Amino acid sequence: MADRFRLTLAQLNPTLGALEDNIAQARAAWEQARAAGSDMLALPEMFLTGYQVQDIVRKPAFTAEAMARVEALARDCAQGPAIGIGAPYAAHGHLYNAYYICQGGQVTARVFKHHLPNEGVFDECRVYDSGPINGPYSVGPLRIGTPICEDAWYEDVAEALAETGAEILLVPNGSPYHRGKFDTRMSLMVSRVVETGLPLVYLNLAGGQDDQVFDGGSFVLNPGGHLAVQMPVHDTALTHVDFTRTPQGWRADDGPRATHPDAWEQDYRVMVTALRDYLGKSGFAKVLLGLSGGVDSALVAAIAADAIGPQNVRCVMLPSEYTSAHSLEDAAAVARALGCRLDEVPITGPRGAVTQALAPLFAGTAPDVTEENIQSRLRGLILMALSNKFGEMLLTTGNKSEVAVGYATIYGDMAGGYNPIKDLYKTRVFQTCRWRNENHRDWMMGPAGVVIPPRVIDKPPSAELRADQKDEDSLPPYEVLDAILEGLIDDERSVADLVAAGYERDTVKRVEHLIYISEYKRFQSAPGARLTARAFWLDRRYPIVNRWRDDS
Repeated sequence: MADRFRLTLAQLNPTLGALEDNIAQARAAWEQARAAGSDMLALPEMFLTGYQVQDIVRKPAFTAEAMARVEALARDCAQGPAIGIGAPYAAHGHLYNAYYICQGGQVTARVFKHHLPNEGVFDECRVYDSGPINGPYSVGPLRIGTPICEDAWYEDVAEALAETGAEILLVPNGSPYHRGKFDTRMSLMVSRVVETGLPLVYLNLAGGQDDQVFDGGSFVLNPGGHLAVQMPVHDTALTHVDFTRTPQGWRADDGPRATHPDAWEQDYRVMVTALRDYLGKSGFAKVLLGLSGGVDSALVAAIAADAIGPQNVRCVMLPSEYTSAHSLEDAAAVARALGCRLDEVPITGPRGAVTQALAPLFAGTAPDVTEENIQSRLRGLILMALSNKFGEMLLTTGNKSEVAVGYATIYGDMAGGYNPIKDLYKTRVFQTCRWRNENHRDWMMGPAGVVIPPRVIDKPPSAELRADQKDEDSLPPYEVLDAILEGLIDDERSVADLVAAGYERDTVKRVEHLIYISEYKRFQSAPGARLTARAFWLDRRYPIVNRWRDDS
């Protein structure tokens, strides 16, 4: 009986719905696995279709095509290693998130996901049926049990597989990044290894899909929780893992162990990857953004330059009479440091025309936020005109603090197709700028060095929509605001909790009020990179109209 087994792990980046392209990636990986003498190639959860497919999988034509392509892949790859690949399966009125095992020209096993995640960004109960707990399948000398993603977060599936003869656990995943997520995964997988006494292979997707980035970080554990192999985070990779039969059972040979970067680098990498893949997978090669001379737009420009190259980023300064000379200088300095094009389109003339057109209707009223918002909306109009004319996707630049309290103009500075910093609080924006100035990596397409001048980071934030305006005229200091927002949004703490923590009740209630009344703006806002477990959109789903307030 053979006492060696080579498993090739393909940590790859599919494009949702691009079935032919994804199959081509699978075929290329299979060729490499065959050349390496592998017994099996493993691909992640729902790799063939991309993930998450959401309601597309409810279209019978889509699922039928996906199933047919798995059968064709099996036929085409008959002479070589077996293949494990994730794809949907529909039969007898049921629809499953499935993992197919292809050997000898045919599909020899299908595993159906049993535990369907129904929290955060996941609502698989909406589209899939829960499958039965399947037993293990055989590939050559090895009996493999496959808990699919969420199945490995619970004891029952892994224990049932161990009890029915599984010799290793192969866990295909579509697990998106949020800060601290890897430690949670590792802790849970160690628990499954300790409970079953079996080696465990955790295989994750890489790449971006809408707001989510799948961060890879696949790994292999031996009994006792020993880390045998650690693949990189955020990169695609193909790794061959050798298993040896010992008197105690199968064990993975020690292999490469990639080092993971810290949270600041991973957050930045996620914002870059999310934007790069959002553009590439939707067919855009260039972007533009309004560069105000402030820290938020400077950071977005840096992310864009790192994602697609400075030559593909157009920055536009849209000054009014309230724009300071410093802002003009700072915007030019950012564009120059990054190597991006900078155009200047003053809004003074258009603003005068709008003011004149509205004068008869506004007669007898005092200027207020209406006039301020006209400026922002004129900027949005001009930027969208450039986007339409030149085919460049407009990026919007509001941070999570502003998105949370509605400190943004709908149809104005909120206009755009994507927001890379949507889940980054303002206090983290400052630190992220400093991090980028001090660090450069080979996955960044922008230049090394100080790309965001210190003055941009250090000056008091201002929307510059009226004379001598500062953000803190309208909002609490960002250190206070962000702490309250994290309490109310990320931690779901009560008003009473935050007051007990030392924050003024009036301030907490005001921030709570701003969060709730801004829901309609967020409902119409651009998607953006997910960095936390409580990002706006799928993680936090609130009604637009809501009269409840926390009076604790």
